[in-house]
Amino acid sequence: MNEWVVFALLFLSPVVSSIPIVLLYKSRTWTARLPYLSVFGIFISVLMSLYIFFNFPAELPDCRFVSPYTWIPGTGIDIVLITDYLSRYMGVITALIAFFIGLYGLDYMRGDYRPAWYWFFFNLFTASMLLVVYSDNLFLLFVGWEGLGAASWGLIGHWFRDDDEIAYVGVPARKVGPLEFCWPPSFGGWRAISTIRFGDVPMFFAIAAIWLFAGNLNISEIAWGELFMKLGAAGTIILCSMLLMGLFTKSAQVPFSEWLMTAMTGPTTVSALLHSATMVAAGAYVFIKLTWYIQPWTLHSVPGLDVVYLFVLFVGLLSGLYGALVATGMLERKVLLAASTMSSLGLMFGSAAASYWITEPLMSVCGWEVSLAVLVAFWYLAVHAFAKASLFLVSGHLIHATHTRFSVGNLEFSSKMKVTFAITVIATTFLVGMPPFTAYWVKSAMDEVMEHLLHEGMLLPLILLLATSLTYSAILARFTSLNFIKGEKPKHEHLEGGNLMKLGYVLMASVLFILWYLIFVSEETEKFVHAGYVSTSLLVGIAILVAYLGAIYKPRIYSLSAIGTFFNDRMYLPYLNDYIIPRIGFFVAHLVHHYGNRAIDGFFNTKVMPGLFGLISRGIRAIQTGYLARYIRIVLGVVMFILILVSIGGVHLWL
Repeated sequence: MNEWVVFALLFLSPVVSSIPIVLLYKSRTWTARLPYLSVFGIFISVLMSLYIFFNFPAELPDCRFVSPYTWIPGTGIDIVLITDYLSRYMGVITALIAFFIGLYGLDYMRGDYRPAWYWFFFNLFTASMLLVVYSDNLFLLFVGWEGLGAASWGLIGHWFRDDDEIAYVGVPARKVGPLEFCWPPSFGGWRAISTIRFGDVPMFFAIAAIWLFAGNLNISEIAWGELFMKLGAAGTIILCSMLLMGLFTKSAQVPFSEWLMTAMTGPTTVSALLHSATMVAAGAYVFIKLTWYIQPWTLHSVPGLDVVYLFVLFVGLLSGLYGALVATGMLERKVLLAASTMSSLGLMFGSAAASYWITEPLMSVCGWEVSLAVLVAFWYLAVHAFAKASLFLVSGHLIHATHTRFSVGNLEFSSKMKVTFAITVIATTFLVGMPPFTAYWVKSAMDEVMEHLLHEGMLLPLILLLATSLTYSAILARFTSLNFIKGEKPKHEHLEGGNLMKLGYVLMASVLFILWYLIFVSEETEKFVHAGYVSTSLLVGIAILVAYLGAIYKPRIYSLSAIGTFFNDRMYLPYLNDYIIPRIGFFVAHLVHHYGNRAIDGFFNTKVMPGLFGLISRGIRAIQTGYLARYIRIVLGVVMFILILVSIGGVHLWL
């Protein structure tokens, strides 16, 4: 099959298959049937991603596919797609997760009041992420990046009527100081797009700067070392910081994390896709991809690059610990999972950034020498994607079954939802890093990466990682316990139906077993297995297991309720987004309105420019008298002035 036909089907099938439901949005009959067509479009993308995985080359330069025509002539902006190691795996992950969530959504979104809107943006979301995954050209990648932003606004604020408290985030009517800590869906959508746009603008200018100084926008072709040397230390730091603004806001790293919490106002299917294979994963994935080709472990002579990677290392690890801590106080199912996602993303950033210092061992992957730290970050992304998507889908089913977004459920309730309970246990134990399950081997390699930094005199990264890992285990155990073991008895139970919902998260969790198998049979993950048998890794794994079992037994410590409330309030970080920044913005707007606008108006409309033109006009009118003698005197004056200048010039030359 022609490669461009494959890519066309991959990107266009989800969007094209969702157009009929948009055109027939007024017909209840058709909007009830056409979601199956939308999901089928995503299934075609799954087939194409698998075809690419098994049949397309993964080694440079053969894995790069350039458009047969130039997109924007003379600019270097072309349609360039790549099927390297990262994109081949990530493409399958994205398409497969979107398909499983789509199947789940056929049940979950049945009877929704605007299905056409939902399915169009859901499929656009999927197609945009696939474009980000396979793009080698930065401008083409940015097109998919903006598609993610637009679709996220449409999906997070899907229930824009704000007419159902179950879709809110926070406790209604609860105020902390002057702020109400409760956010409706319409606000969640606005906050997401405004925060993301704050990072997208500098990212766009960074891409423009790369094009200006490197003359190329293809990630795999840019001579990154030469580019950074040309820019110098200050230029490298400024360029990378602008690029990182887009990645940090997309992946909700501190202090841009609040939009991720209030994004839980969207449908659970959106939350699952948002937190696993698209949107927030996009920032971490792009950073891993850039690091893969920048190869910072070979650029220690480049000034400023160490500052950039040190900055990302600590932003990631601190975001990881912050997310884990705030989740310890949360009782809302989806918000707890959202905070834990932020934590996981922080570990991905931190691990990938540590690659700057991990010069050994280097792994040979598709003919490319890659630091172990980058592989660890990517495989953790893959494991997290399926585990976290499973947990979000479970959470959505629980919300349907109990008609509350808060964690409730006991052993009696879990006996009625055995499959849901089992999937929760599988997803949490396979993700937290306890032996011998999937994430244990990846986290063991991550521990080894941070231990390498001890040779660089950096103890804090290892401490942050261990603290985050133990807290993370406790919060996912807490989620399990409060919803199935030691939570309150649900006031409402609606257990009928939901077969497609069950199918969705059963299929999702089953992939964790496949990843477990791949870690042991793949050549590039051999170091993961080796790290897992190290005694220190086993000790950390046992500590994580103890933290998990402890939180299962004691999910709530009432004597620490004040601290839990503080964490539940996200350490009052909402004040930054909802109080401090808006007040600064309104102050600046006040200055611009009352002083800036007056200055501009005075300069152009009432004072300076009108006065200047009036002066010139009066001068011209003074000359235009109509008397011939006056004009002769003016001409003679000009001639005499010219003769004087010529005479002075002649004397100067003679001397």
